Amino acid sequence: MKLGFFTRVLDEGSAAERYRCALAQIRHAEAQGFDSAWVAQHHFHEFEGGLPSPFVLLAQAAALTSRIRLATGIVTLPMEMPIRVAEDATVLDIMSGGRLELGVGSGGNPEAFAAFGLKDADRRTVFGDKLEELLGALRGQQLNGGDRVYPARPELLERMWYATFSVDGSRAAGRLGMGLLLSRTQPRTKEAPDASLADIQDPMVDAYLEALPPGVAPRILASRSVFAADRREDVMRFAEVGLQRYHKRLVALGRVPDAPRSTAEIIRRQDVHLGTPEEVLASLKADRIMDRATELAVQVHSVDPPHPYVLRSIELVAEHVAPAFGWRREAAEAARAA
Repeated sequence: MKLGFFTRVLDEGSAAERYRCALAQIRHAEAQGFDSAWVAQHHFHEFEGGLPSPFVLLAQAAALTSRIRLATGIVTLPMEMPIRVAEDATVLDIMSGGRLELGVGSGGNPEAFAAFGLKDADRRTVFGDKLEELLGALRGQQLNGGDRVYPARPELLERMWYATFSVDGSRAAGRLGMGLLLSRTQPRTKEAPDASLADIQDPMVDAYLEALPPGVAPRILASRSVFAADRREDVMRFAEVGLQRYHKRLVALGRVPDAPRSTAEIIRRQDVHLGTPEEVLASLKADRIMDRATELAVQVHSVDPPHPYVLRSIELVAEHVAPAFGWRREAAEAARAA
C-alpha cells in the first residue's frame, strides 16, 4: 500500500492563502513520509475547488519538495487542449526529476462546460477523443502539420491515471494499462439508495483487472475522505460546520433533495471517515476496497477543517492509520531514495 495526500485547495481565505496552505500541506505530507500529493482541478466554482491550473501549483510544489510524487487528480481533459497538456506535463516531469503522476478524467462541474463551448452531455465522447490525442502526443506520434511534442517524455505513459465513476470507464482504464482512480464517494442509484461505496466500486475494480493487458501491474488508488484528530469533540465540531455547509451547496446546485439532514446522515451518505485515529481506522477497515487498492489517498473534504488540523490529520494518518494497511514510512522513504 502506498499513501497519498489529496487536496482540493479549499482552505478558508483568499486564493493566495489557499495556495499557501496547499503547498504547506504537501511539504508536511512529504515530511511524514507520504508517497504522493494529489491536487484537483476545478474551473470557476471556488467552493467546489480552488485550483484551475494544477501544473502551475505543482511546479511550485516541486521546487519546495524533493521526493514526494506530484499528481493531478484530475486534469479535466475535455476542457483542455491535449497537446498543451502533454507539453506542460513533460516540462513539469523533467523539472521535478520524474515525479509527476498524470491523472485525467471527464469530470468537472456540469455548469463549467458551457464556458469552453462544450455540452456536459458530450463530455465522455470529447474525453475519449482528447485522451487518444494526449496519448499519441506523449508517445511521440506525428501531429497534424508534421511536428512532434518536444521535449519527449514517453515514460509518462507509465504514470497515467484514469478517473471514472463507471464500470465501462474502469474497463477502459485497464485496457489502456493506466492506473484506476476511484472517487471518495459516488451517487447511489434509486434502485440501491443504501448501497455501500464498496458495492459500487467492487465491480469497477473487477472490470479494470479483467481488462489489464498481460504483464501490466494493477494500480488502483482509493481516494477517501479522512479526517483524524486527537479529540473527537474537535472532529464533530468541524464536521457540523463543514458537512452541513457542503450539503447546502449540493442542495443549491440541485444535486440532492432540499431536505434537512443530520450531520451523522451526511457522514454516511458522503462516505466520510472521521474521528480519532482508532475510529478512522475502524471505519476504513470496513471498506472492502481497501483490501484491493494499491494506494490510499486521504483528503479532508468535505469537512474542510482549519489548516493546523489538516496538518495534524496528516500526522495521525501516517502514525496510526496507514501502517495498519501495510504502509511503512521507512519503506516509502527507502523507495524514493533508491
